[in-house]
Amino acid sequence: MELPAALPPSWRRLYPSPLLFPYHIIPENYVHWIETPESHIFSVDLPGVRKEEIKVEVEDSTYLIIRTVAIDESSEPAKSFMRKFRLPGMVDIGGISAGYENGVLTVTVPRSFRRREFLIDPADAPARVEIAARAA
Repeated sequence: MELPAALPPSWRRLYPSPLLFPYHIIPENYVHWIETPESHIFSVDLPGVRKEEIKVEVEDSTYLIIRTVAIDESSEPAKSFMRKFRLPGMVDIGGISAGYENGVLTVTVPRSFRRREFLIDPADAPARVEIAARAA
């Protein structure tokens, strides 16, 4: 069996250095998000950051914001960090908890198993509703 004279070069010869494709490098603001049947768990590595510099908040009952802030105006946090996540629809916002241990922040957002129901009070409904539609 004869081999062709010109074999295509392998990827190893084209890109010998792993630094050209740094797939092993994790971005600085990476947050690990785990979804379990009971909750959503967000885990963030924040080495060197003090507990007082971390702020976890919920905005408009829709977004979870994790960030570092300066304690006073003369200092900067050890690491500048800010991430914003859109929360799923079925979560218990009042049950959100956060813990910071050994440089790792863990935020737990429990799921809500109740369906959101929209109730309209009959007193608030108008007596008559007019709908205008064009005929085809």
